[in-house]
Amino acid sequence: MHRTRGTWLTDRVVLATPQRLGALLVLALLLGGAAWGALDGAAQIGAGAASVSLLCVCLALLVLRVGHKLAQERSHNSVAHFVTNDSAPSFITSHDGQIDFANPAADRIFGATKDRTMASVLADRMGNPGPVLFRLQSRAEINGSAREEIVTNSGQILLAVHAIGSDGFAWRVEPQNTQAAAGLMGDSRILPMLMVGRSGAILSMNHAARQFIGMRSKSLDGIFAEQVVVPGTVMQVATTAGSKPALIAQTDAGAGRSAIYFLPPPTAGEALPNPDWQVFQDMPIPMIKIALDGTVQSFNKRASNLIGVVLTEGAHLSALMEGLGRSISDWLEDTLAGRLVQKSEFLRLTRGDREAFVQVTLNRIEEDGVPALIAVLHDATELKSLEAQFVQSQKMQAIGQLAGGVAHDFNNLLTAISGHCDLLLLRHDQGDSDYSDLIQINQNANRAAALVGQLLAFSRKQTLRPETLDMRDTLADLTHLLNRLVGEKVTLTLSHDPVLQPIRADKRQLEQVLMNLVVNARDAMPSGGEIRIVTECTNLKDPMSRDQVTVPAGEYVTIKVSDDGFGIASDKLQKVFEPFFTTKRTGEGTGLGLSTAYGIIKQTGGYIFVDSREGVGTCFTLYFPVLVQTAKLEVPKSKEAGPIVKTAPKGGVILLVEDEAPVRAFASRALRLRGYTVLEAENAEAALETLEDQDLKIDVFVTDVVMPGMDGPSWVREALKMRPDVRVVFVSGYAEDSLGEAQKKIPNSVFLPKPFSLNDLTETVNKQLH
Repeated sequence: MHRTRGTWLTDRVVLATPQRLGALLVLALLLGGAAWGALDGAAQIGAGAASVSLLCVCLALLVLRVGHKLAQERSHNSVAHFVTNDSAPSFITSHDGQIDFANPAADRIFGATKDRTMASVLADRMGNPGPVLFRLQSRAEINGSAREEIVTNSGQILLAVHAIGSDGFAWRVEPQNTQAAAGLMGDSRILPMLMVGRSGAILSMNHAARQFIGMRSKSLDGIFAEQVVVPGTVMQVATTAGSKPALIAQTDAGAGRSAIYFLPPPTAGEALPNPDWQVFQDMPIPMIKIALDGTVQSFNKRASNLIGVVLTEGAHLSALMEGLGRSISDWLEDTLAGRLVQKSEFLRLTRGDREAFVQVTLNRIEEDGVPALIAVLHDATELKSLEAQFVQSQKMQAIGQLAGGVAHDFNNLLTAISGHCDLLLLRHDQGDSDYSDLIQINQNANRAAALVGQLLAFSRKQTLRPETLDMRDTLADLTHLLNRLVGEKVTLTLSHDPVLQPIRADKRQLEQVLMNLVVNARDAMPSGGEIRIVTECTNLKDPMSRDQVTVPAGEYVTIKVSDDGFGIASDKLQKVFEPFFTTKRTGEGTGLGLSTAYGIIKQTGGYIFVDSREGVGTCFTLYFPVLVQTAKLEVPKSKEAGPIVKTAPKGGVILLVEDEAPVRAFASRALRLRGYTVLEAENAEAALETLEDQDLKIDVFVTDVVMPGMDGPSWVREALKMRPDVRVVFVSGYAEDSLGEAQKKIPNSVFLPKPFSLNDLTETVNKQLH
């Protein structure tokens, strides 16, 4: 209903209240009397005419207002007659929200509405109805009507308003679901419910809760005398009528909120279900009624959906869940005897389709003198998943700390062993009888170093030596070894994208990953089969979200390693990358392979995913970002078994700082063999004393990172203040990350991890010097 120019007079009449009309009438009489007494002749006639005209206008406005009032009342009466028998609450209000009429449905649901406003009537159902009513009324003034679906604490309602004339509005409150209808009708089957925030503040209370408590409350402290609300137990609730018992149930409502329900408390000698328990099936909390021996007597729909098809009447509780560390029967007996200190337990469901956990709280009841139990369940799968992730992170951190501590001392030993072995190899050629023994020592020292690197891979702290790789060449070099690993029963098939882009990764570590995946695929097919390795270029136009990981858009080189073996159960897929987790039998695997692969791939900047179906097979997919380069592809140089001695420039002066005497002795001899002049210091303080000689020229500092007293970066920063042009080589048995930001702040510095060979040390120093 749009307003037009024709409504202007009507609107002005509405504004002409009786008080205003009376004031105009008095003004006209005073004006006429004053003019008559003060003027004479023609002036008196003019003033008298003006006074009469004003009186006529006042009388006309009065007549119009009376007519408008009568028309408005007739309009309101017509609407009131129409909505009287409406089953939904309906109201007629004035422009200021004052209720002029309410139908019987409104009086029955909202109580007496005399001298009340729409805002006060809806305040019990809505937190702040004022802005909503103003918004709807403003739209109705312009368009003639308005409607809006509103979520209340009793459910969703449709609030509609129609403009009546120029100063009236008809309102209708229509429930949109069963809960709202029951809430508006005051259905006793609706459970009292509180919506609680993270801090314990009560965000809202439904109508049933306000009726139960008798008042509004802003915090749980005003409702519960106990400090902690324990779901599944009978607690005393403070109400205006005194303390009342209620069985407390709690469920997650999202966004950090939780819903607390007040259930009828079970009483001794009272059989279930009683009239108060007619809503047992529709309760929002999973519940199971259990006999003394642990058999299920009844359950509601929520419990059935949570536990699955294994939940049937007559089933034993031990067949549904596990993880107590003791028998279910003992747990039930302790509950019945009142010996339980802990009110709830976290148990794992025996579902075969997925891994799920529940928090179970038992409450004792009696039926005709026979005790029974009510189990209130809460889905704790997400909670246990977060707990498992936290435990895993703690485990990874602990392993990383252990590996770092072992690596430091162990790598010092390996450096001395492999270093002196390299020195011996310089004095023996392949024809000597001792040459093969020295090669064995060298190879086993390298194997020991690889073992330390595998430990460091758990916490992604291993030192990587990334280089530009073409996966076709890398797999070609690895094929011979992989064929030996898979044996005769298994066929290894390789397939490459003809236009494969280069990537940047540590070749040795990547080969370790591929070997782990191939060995696992072989073990999954004891009777033989085919292992397929497929490489291809993949262009992700949009980010890919999978397994709680988002892979950014871009070009990737993917490597797929698939088999036709046993497959992995769906509930174990999420654990395959955890340290020490294995699906193999005892003695057949350590559970380190996949966790090592995961650490290497993530530290390289890639992604690894697994797909598997039991009885069909498993496929691991690796994503590596394509390397954007302008130079030609680097061809890594192959390392020979023995050391390769290169001619180094003469005259370089090296200051070697190392607290381990065997390592210092090896490094000093290796550098002198290359023609360098070496000055030795066993700690940082001795090194700084050496540098006090201003006439001494130093070209390169070679220093350990972790030493007693002042560490490597600290003394180097002090030395560079006086000798800023000296280059630095840091060596350490810890991973490169142990140096961290300290190295970034030191110019012209590189890192050489222990154990290093004779060639590694001398080539690094040579590169720094030139």
